Amino acid sequence: MNEEIQNKLRSLPAVDKLLTNEQIQKLTEKYGVSLVTFSIRETLEDARKKILAGKKSKTLIQIVNEIEEKIKDITEPSLKPVINATGIVLHTNLSRAPLGLSIFRSMKSIIQGYSNLEFDLKTGKRGQRNDHIKNLLKYITSAEDAVVVNNNAAAVLLCLITFAKGKEVIISRGELIEIGGSFRIPDIMKSSGAKMVEVGTTNRTRLSDYENAITPKTRIIFKAHKSNYEIKGFSEEVEIRDLVNLAHKNNLLMIYDIGSGLLKKPEGLKLENEPDVRNSITDGADIVSFSGDKLLGGPQAGIIVGKKTLIGKLRKSPLMRVLRVGKLTMSGLINVVSAYLEDSSLVNDIPIFEMLNRSQTELRSMAEELQEKFSNKNIVAEIIPSKARVGGGTLPGLEIDSFAVKLVSSGKERNFAEKIFKKLLNNNRPVLGILREGNLLFDVQSLFKEDLTQLVEIVSTVLKTDSTS
Repeated sequence: MNEEIQNKLRSLPAVDKLLTNEQIQKLTEKYGVSLVTFSIRETLEDARKKILAGKKSKTLIQIVNEIEEKIKDITEPSLKPVINATGIVLHTNLSRAPLGLSIFRSMKSIIQGYSNLEFDLKTGKRGQRNDHIKNLLKYITSAEDAVVVNNNAAAVLLCLITFAKGKEVIISRGELIEIGGSFRIPDIMKSSGAKMVEVGTTNRTRLSDYENAITPKTRIIFKAHKSNYEIKGFSEEVEIRDLVNLAHKNNLLMIYDIGSGLLKKPEGLKLENEPDVRNSITDGADIVSFSGDKLLGGPQAGIIVGKKTLIGKLRKSPLMRVLRVGKLTMSGLINVVSAYLEDSSLVNDIPIFEMLNRSQTELRSMAEELQEKFSNKNIVAEIIPSKARVGGGTLPGLEIDSFAVKLVSSGKERNFAEKIFKKLLNNNRPVLGILREGNLLFDVQSLFKEDLTQLVEIVSTVLKTDSTS
């Protein structure tokens, strides 16, 4: 270690000295000695690492400010409610499906106190948490049985480990999907201990491709719904019924990872081309797995429905202890699935269906209301046509005609929109809009109607701060 680096390390203030700093003492009064001391040590360790890496040493003021920032990172929650003005209804990075107020109210009494999550009130003995939703899912999907785990990747993994460890699983090359977070079907197959057998080509897979790949070691014919992309043009894939017939003819299981999780097709919504769980079960699939927080409209969960004997084996797997869900997820899921008992409840109680069911007249009215509220704050904005999306790795080809309100930045600096966009993200109640061609837009498709007033207040405050900075 050379002398210059040693001198820089010696110049770092000691913990005791920092504790006597006036700014640090104010932090100590507010947060306590323990947290402040922890933050000082963490900051000094970061500073040492940077000096050893050859970077410039920091001043005392910079170090004190970093200590304050570190304390804020610990004490101020980073998980915040966000106003989604992107036009993407199921925004993967914004926790996908919002639960909505009516669902939350129904959950409140369950999650704030004790509940019979694993207690059978009829026998007075220990019960099974999946029993609370099993019959509801059986009725909605027409399946013989159902079980819930923490997400759909876990559901797929559980099925493969239980039924195909050390065995072959046939899947089309056109269905080797990757979804957000680098979740890839081939990786899940490998982790499960199953041997993946690819058939067909990227764009065309025929029934004969599956048939020719069957060996004495084959256990499953696996189909994955291409929910987050489309293959158009010269393409071909095999229907579920044909795969079911082939599987059963050869004493194999037919498992369908439907992913997006549309339980059944609500009337009037643009979902006619999306496969749904009920029809997949009716077509004979032995097991269907899907997500809870996509087109189902509920909390994150992996739901597995299918034949009673197969679901029974999954329920007895040691992995169920690892993958099971808690009372928050179970309560939310029960209330959301209950809305499927009546089509009218879907639109009234599940926010994503209310948003997707909005007419052009309603969307235009929301945009006009938002524009008027901006005008009342002396903010110039204009309404423009926009294209919204379902999002969440579902219905990739579906564009929804919507409207967006654009902030007019005439006379402002060139990077005005980008600057305001970033400031809105750093607001205490963040707002995520759309940056497009140097403009800042707010698409009303993904906004709650009660968000409009608060959105305008936040934008107004940010613009005033920007003009005085």
